[in-house]
Amino acid sequence: MSLRYRNLRFIISCMLLLSFCALSSTAQQKPESSPKPKVRAITAFVNLDRGRYQIQISEAVHFLKYAQTVFESRGYTVETLRIATQPFPEYTMALPHNEAIQFFKDLDGLAQQDHFILSIGPAYLSGEDGDAQADLLAEILQNTKSISGTVFVTKDNSVNWPAVKAAARVIKKLADTTPRSEGNFRFAALASVPPYSPFFPAAYHTGSGHQFTVGLESANTVAMAFQNAPDIPAARRRLLDLFIQQSFGVEELASRADREQGWTYLGLDLSPAPAKDASIGAAIEALSHQPFGASGTLTAVATITSTFKDIGARKAGYSGLMLPILEDPRLAERWNNGLISLDALLSYSAVCGTGLDTIPLPGDTSVDTLARIIGDVASLSVKWNKPLSARLLPVAGKRAGDQTEFTDPNLLNVTIQPLSAAAP
Repeated sequence: MSLRYRNLRFIISCMLLLSFCALSSTAQQKPESSPKPKVRAITAFVNLDRGRYQIQISEAVHFLKYAQTVFESRGYTVETLRIATQPFPEYTMALPHNEAIQFFKDLDGLAQQDHFILSIGPAYLSGEDGDAQADLLAEILQNTKSISGTVFVTKDNSVNWPAVKAAARVIKKLADTTPRSEGNFRFAALASVPPYSPFFPAAYHTGSGHQFTVGLESANTVAMAFQNAPDIPAARRRLLDLFIQQSFGVEELASRADREQGWTYLGLDLSPAPAKDASIGAAIEALSHQPFGASGTLTAVATITSTFKDIGARKAGYSGLMLPILEDPRLAERWNNGLISLDALLSYSAVCGTGLDTIPLPGDTSVDTLARIIGDVASLSVKWNKPLSARLLPVAGKRAGDQTEFTDPNLLNVTIQPLSAAAP
């Protein structure tokens, strides 16, 4: 063998060895992790007993503060602590009307004192005496500040039309009787929404209680995944990787709280909740390269929600896509520009949005019109067997073209848009 050949073979061997080392080093590198999202909600589920509710609330608050400490010790910001009960008619049954209202005022006082918010579950879940339940719920929400509630508008895989009408009446009453009509921020009509969502106002349970779930404010995670993605498959892979990291990180800490406190962890609602500084609308535009509401929006929405199905962590609640007009600055901007309509939002819900969320409406929107909107949401839910909700905010005294004047720090102010010309 010539010296020249031996030298050439040596050089090639060195090059192959260097390439192997480089590949091994790359394989050992972990994917870049994203900044931790905020924890929007840690929600404890309590099977409320009127005879010992103060003790139960105290125990739940103690657990929630412990769980908050666990998450904050690992660098998370926990925004809210929440408690949700079984459907409220189960523990107000046979209670005189005035005593029921006073009971919830007392609960509201506890919530403000201990810095948590409370969901008392749905009326009409059982379908018995539903109108009276809905009327009582409207009065409860009128007289409290930290309590949320709902009306369930589907039953046995069909639309419950009396409940649809009752929900519309609740919305109209809260619009007309609460300051700036903000009472409807704490109310929603639910269609096929399962128990144990951490997000309000939808949260409720139907079991034994002593359980909890977690919801994140992760719209910025979606934006990070989509930023400069070369195509939709690459964007989906990035999103999947980031959400797997985040969901299993949450599961580790939640399981610790489960083991050490004896409250059962049921899962994470993967819905990427937006906020004023975390826009899901902007994230969607980063993928579609079009203003939200233009062609390509539906594809981006479907990309996000289909990705969640491939995540193996324990899931709870919607695990869909929230598009709250009044809580997301980019969505609010596109609403003001007339690029988003009720019909468009419903079409996005068909590929797993969560329905109509914080939609401002003219104050003179009738009960019949509200019922038709809620009925559309319920019908879509039944057709596709998926959880949807309607949180509608008619603003008393405001017409199409007027600006809202909300003071709740969670709500943005926008221009009210006209309803369809066909709506009386």
